[in-house]
Amino acid sequence: MICMEVDGMRKVLFKIILPVFLIALWMITCYPVCNKAEGFDLFLYWIMVGFPFGIHRMCLWLVPRNFGIGGSIGVFALNCIIGGLIGGVVLIVKIIKIIAEMFKMILGTSGQNV
Repeated sequence: MICMEVDGMRKVLFKIILPVFLIALWMITCYPVCNKAEGFDLFLYWIMVGFPFGIHRMCLWLVPRNFGIGGSIGVFALNCIIGGLIGGVVLIVKIIKIIAEMFKMILGTSGQNV
């Protein structure tokens, strides 16, 4: 049974509703950029949607040394692409966790290890 007390509502709000809303808003925001006349660019969409979820999870930032301005911008772009790819995987894991949390709340096993 779903617990709908103050703590239960706070848990539903911060673990399900707010993350789903923010993820959906970000995905809808990125969609028009990737929808081109030639078709939908799925790789660019993956990178753009995953970027805010993965750029701070990168363990290694490539630091440009002894490059000109072009090389430094290229290394920064590579950092952004790698962060976006990592973030795409992190986003999928977040969505799976949100779905698992919904099932836990529906089944009433939210505070227990199942």
